[in-house]
Amino acid sequence: MRFAFEPECADHRSEGFIEASSPCGRSGRPPPTFRELKGWTLRRAERREAMLTDAELKGFTGADIPPEDVYNRCVRCGLCLPTCPTYLETLVETSSPRGRIALIKAVGEGRLAANSPGFVHQMHECLDCRACEAVCPSGVMYGQILEPARTQIERTAGSRRPLGQQAIRAFALDVLFGDFTALRFAATLLRFYQRSGLQRLVRASGLLRLIDLHRLEAQAPPISSRFFIPHNQRRRAAAPQPKATAFVHAGCVMHVAFADVDEATVRVLNRAGCDVVVPEGQGCCGAISIHAGDLDRGRALAKANIRAFERSDADVYIINAAGCGSTLKEYGHIFAGDSDWAQRAADFSSKVRDLTEFLDTIGIPLNLARLDAVVVYQDPCHLVNAQRIAAAPRRLLAKIPGLTLREIEEATICCGSAGIYNLTMPEMADRLKRRKIENVLAANPDVIATANPGCALQLAAGLRDAGRNVPVKHVVELLDDAYSAAG
Repeated sequence: MRFAFEPECADHRSEGFIEASSPCGRSGRPPPTFRELKGWTLRRAERREAMLTDAELKGFTGADIPPEDVYNRCVRCGLCLPTCPTYLETLVETSSPRGRIALIKAVGEGRLAANSPGFVHQMHECLDCRACEAVCPSGVMYGQILEPARTQIERTAGSRRPLGQQAIRAFALDVLFGDFTALRFAATLLRFYQRSGLQRLVRASGLLRLIDLHRLEAQAPPISSRFFIPHNQRRRAAAPQPKATAFVHAGCVMHVAFADVDEATVRVLNRAGCDVVVPEGQGCCGAISIHAGDLDRGRALAKANIRAFERSDADVYIINAAGCGSTLKEYGHIFAGDSDWAQRAADFSSKVRDLTEFLDTIGIPLNLARLDAVVVYQDPCHLVNAQRIAAAPRRLLAKIPGLTLREIEEATICCGSAGIYNLTMPEMADRLKRRKIENVLAANPDVIATANPGCALQLAAGLRDAGRNVPVKHVVELLDDAYSAAG
């Protein structure tokens, strides 16, 4: 269904949005049948009833309101449209940054309810990839209005979800991502399921499709043989005078499903002349909660990471997951209105560095063995768009002898992972996954490199769908392989 901002017939003016093909006789279509007229009448009645029921919900309320000075910067130039993944797939105005900003503005001005179906859908169809931010000539910080908008939706419409959905959401945000002990227990069970042969039997039985869990099960990451658990490890650099003491963020999914990447991170940092600490007390960065519209939960998780860093006496906070890094760097913004935490959060964020950004800055030893391979580097959205880091990972890969780096078409278009987007918006996620895989395979790579776990999982799933066996590795794994081979 497509919507227009300006109704073309008087009968629809009060509804604010209309179907692209209305029953007003202007579309050039044959006269509507009785069944179509009845359907239109029912839909109009339902929309009007919803508007009357939710009249008191119009406008944003309470804390975490999308700031007017951000959405009013949009001059509707349209330069963001070619960069927006959902707009490229749908060519629908409301599926673009410009369209979504207009919706946020409409709610902010009290012309639309925060829980209206069209608004809710568009705020969640957005991948929050920030590609629009990177090209906006007016400097609209889109993430600063999208995430509060989702929080407003949760406060007005979240309790209306089916109880089953509410329970799953609470379990994921409050239990799994809120307590790493629970996450590791769940990961241990999942690892047994994946490696014992039970997964093969369950898939063959058709049970997963019967209970509609086949997609969720297929998206589960392969669990590492050994977890990377933060417990105050300290690993010293070989150099007598270390360049810095680096706090390594173990991550939530990273430390149970990408433990090898965390270990490689420590080894490469040591080789680059840094002492490494992995303090306990750290936890989830809060990105999943914040993107899901739970800013309060995200702040609670953020405080734990700030405290852990302050106790560590480390010089820099290193993150090897682009999505987490983007959120960690924005703690200063999400605590801006909290007088007790604003300065602490800003100081913390000023010390956060993506692993590739940091290694590129301090320099790495060049005693790297040859890796004769054609590599495509896939830009994670929250690295290239939110953190504006694109050259650093490429420069690091170019230092490996024998490695040939190839670029792809639409390098900065999202792969469709976007945290848990491939579960909440599976159709759009699949369309973007296929688009990305087609562009990647056109370069005929031997290896795909990236710097974000969600991207790695999405790319691996797309390659399986395409029947191609191309390994997907983190940039630091390729560096670690080259160092290990050199001895």
